[in-house]
Amino acid sequence: MAVRVLRADERPAVPWKNGGGLTREVASFPSQAGIADFVWRVSLADVAEPGPFSRFEGVDRIITLVDGPGMVLTVDGTAHTVAEQYVPFRFPGEAATDCRLMGGPLVDFNVMVRRGRATAQVEIVRDRVALSAPAATTLLAVVLDGSAVFEKSGLALDRFDAALITDAPDEALKVTGTTALVTLTGTGAEG
Repeated sequence: MAVRVLRADERPAVPWKNGGGLTREVASFPSQAGIADFVWRVSLADVAEPGPFSRFEGVDRIITLVDGPGMVLTVDGTAHTVAEQYVPFRFPGEAATDCRLMGGPLVDFNVMVRRGRATAQVEIVRDRVALSAPAATTLLAVVLDGSAVFEKSGLALDRFDAALITDAPDEALKVTGTTALVTLTGTGAEG
């Protein structure tokens, strides 16, 4: 198993593309890719005020509420309530998207993939999960609440820590709390 641990306390906060909030990049491919040239990017964002989302042409997005009362996202004129924690919501990055907060600041988990180059699935895990990373696939485990431990190695992850996993035969992750398991496939999925 190849695992690269990405600790939460090592992530700098940077302004959003449109300047309307802060984001902390968990991982991207290529590593350290900019906003214009990532194949995939996973981040956590602090949303303190309502307003428009940045547009990302040719990008598929998955957003998941982690903390806070939630938001209403209006995507190309259609309102979607994102108020239940840990329920992923998928939408196109080039859509005109506006955010209205439902009572205060929040933290969300974002997965973005360049359409035609990579795909992503987000699974919310609250127990034990067997890990497998077939060829051209990368797994990213991000602890959203509580902790997680790799059963064989004993490697532990705390809240907002992450592990980038490739080649994971016969390994399992024991989750206490809630972890997002992101499966990234396609060209450039390898982290």
